Amino acid sequence: MTPVLEARGLVKTYDTGGAEVLAVRGIDLSIRRGEFVAIMGPSGCGKSTLLNLLAGLDRPTAGEVWLDGERIDQLSEAGLARMRRRRIGVVFQFFNLMPTLSAIENVELPLLLMGRRRRDARDAASLLMSDLRIGEKHDAAPAHLSGGEQQRVAIARALANTPDLLLADEPTGNLDSVAAREVLALLRAARDRGQTLLLVTHDARVASAADRVIMLRDGRVSDQSELQVARPVAFPFDGGDQG
Repeated sequence: MTPVLEARGLVKTYDTGGAEVLAVRGIDLSIRRGEFVAIMGPSGCGKSTLLNLLAGLDRPTAGEVWLDGERIDQLSEAGLARMRRRRIGVVFQFFNLMPTLSAIENVELPLLLMGRRRRDARDAASLLMSDLRIGEKHDAAPAHLSGGEQQRVAIARALANTPDLLLADEPTGNLDSVAAREVLALLRAARDRGQTLLLVTHDARVASAADRVIMLRDGRVSDQSELQVARPVAFPFDGGDQG
């Protein structure tokens, strides 16, 4: 079976004022359809860079990215935008919400871009926001939301189109323990519907909700571990932003 997402010899080098930084060093990985994979590793190991390369938000210095058997790293910017709009949901570490739109307008935007009727888009966005306990924040501007609330709006936006593939960078990083449980339960429900999830996290307790954990170190895959697919979502922790 063709992997839903595949990286082959992925390399990313940044030029920082005359000095080259090798952020990703020849990564090979393959993600099966319907799999929930967590990527872990210390700060600066290349987790976010890898996610951006896989999402087509950045281009590799060398190597290839394949989505459902199609090479995507050579697509035009317009082609990448169309591909993401149709097939990929992205949760950014720093939210990337549209500041001039309300919370619910941010969530319904990808639905409208796909041609959904405004009323249908509003209903779907409202339901997602209610599931994430931010239903009362429909009309709030992003600047008036806490970090945790902005995070949940960003997650709702990424899930709005029911994408085949969801890529998430620290999706629970700004959430308290209760909200983290709810978000991870929602992600596992998406996986149970057949969606494929790739999640970057620094927290082993969050990664325990995944089917497989990929460890990065110094821009390379250092280990991969299979977890029990049927493992229930459990979060024996507290603290964090009270969003």
